[in-house]
Amino acid sequence: MRKTILITGASSGLGAEMARQFAARGHDLALCARRTDKLEALRDEIHEHHSAARIEVRALDVTDDDQVFEVFRAFRKDFGTIDRVVVNAGLGKGAPLGTGRYDANKQTAMTNFVAALAQSEAAMEIFRDQGAGHFVMISSMSAVRGMPKTLTTYAATKAGVAHLAEGLRAELHGTPIKVTVLYPGYIRSEMNEKVAQSTPLMASTEKGVRAMVAAIEKEKDSAFVPTLPWAPMSVLMRHAPMPLFRKLI
Repeated sequence: MRKTILITGASSGLGAEMARQFAARGHDLALCARRTDKLEALRDEIHEHHSAARIEVRALDVTDDDQVFEVFRAFRKDFGTIDRVVVNAGLGKGAPLGTGRYDANKQTAMTNFVAALAQSEAAMEIFRDQGAGHFVMISSMSAVRGMPKTLTTYAATKAGVAHLAEGLRAELHGTPIKVTVLYPGYIRSEMNEKVAQSTPLMASTEKGVRAMVAAIEKEKDSAFVPTLPWAPMSVLMRHAPMPLFRKLI
């Protein structure tokens, strides 16, 4: 069934690839990010292959609370109904705590958690009014357990947004409003270009997002993606004794 899907952080990386793959499945798109030039180029690229897709784009800085609500409401006015919202925008900046880079860690916390809260509020305002919808939160494998060094704050924000979405699911269980939390492992994107050079576990953007989109389309409660190796790895990461855990990461 054709759906209207709103994706934040859609100008590059996982967000852009989700837009491509959802359009290929016959969906319409509401795409937002700070870089409108990239959004417009993405829209034109998708239209070359899927001319029937309706695609609306808007500038959005997710750390601007007022703009989040304005953009989400405007997209709903454009389409009449928003069937799915994917809270995808995020930041990978960070430093070990106590090393003089509070500014970087605060920016990550504000972008990945506080801004995600604003997006969640704006999405749920729409879904509660409609009486239906599908809320998708993009978390991370790093949410499974506290992470060291440059990942400490990032992992904490991703655990926070996962719990935010899980709380919604507990509240809305049995209603027409569905909630999905995705925990991606290493998937190549702008955010992790440096990691891509150092791990054999990195999936291509296309392959990794294909697993994400499949889980979203099935409206799974939660999923570690791609399933291999990340579903079994999540169990190992959560329960491994600290000496083993440190070797894993």
